[in-house]
Amino acid sequence: MESHDETGCQAPKGPILCINNCGFFGSAATANMCSKCHKDMILKQEQAQAAASSIESIVNRSSSENGKGPVATEVLNLQAGSVDVKVISTEFSAGSSSSKDVDMKMNEGPQRCTTCRKRVGLTGFNCKCGNLFCAVHRYSDKHGCPFDYRTAARDAIAKANPVVRADKLDKI
Repeated sequence: MESHDETGCQAPKGPILCINNCGFFGSAATANMCSKCHKDMILKQEQAQAAASSIESIVNRSSSENGKGPVATEVLNLQAGSVDVKVISTEFSAGSSSSKDVDMKMNEGPQRCTTCRKRVGLTGFNCKCGNLFCAVHRYSDKHGCPFDYRTAARDAIAKANPVVRADKLDKI
């Protein structure tokens, strides 16, 4: 007991409950929170910072364009670490062709197989060539896929396994 008095360290009088009333015990190292609540608080703070920086970059980018392209007005509500971003209005310039592209995609209709034009819905298969196929034409040999799988595989292997050479071998 005397060594505690000499060093100034004292054991806590009792266990400290988490300040979020989750039922677990907290510690002074985690601001009197349990480890889960402390982790959640840190995650919320990081998300708030990321949202604030992204909104800041959107505002800076739109002001540098001088009215060309889309301009968005956003409201940021911060309450107890949560972030809500609401888009109030979006304006496009009169000669914008991107609004036409959006309208075209919305009016496409049902998804169909590129080869047989059969409706596929949610069961369609996307190929690496960028097309959508039914169950019959999903394999590359069935639809005459122009994608070069051999070159793609070689590039992936070369990227995953770089050539390693020791300096000693070059000197000898």
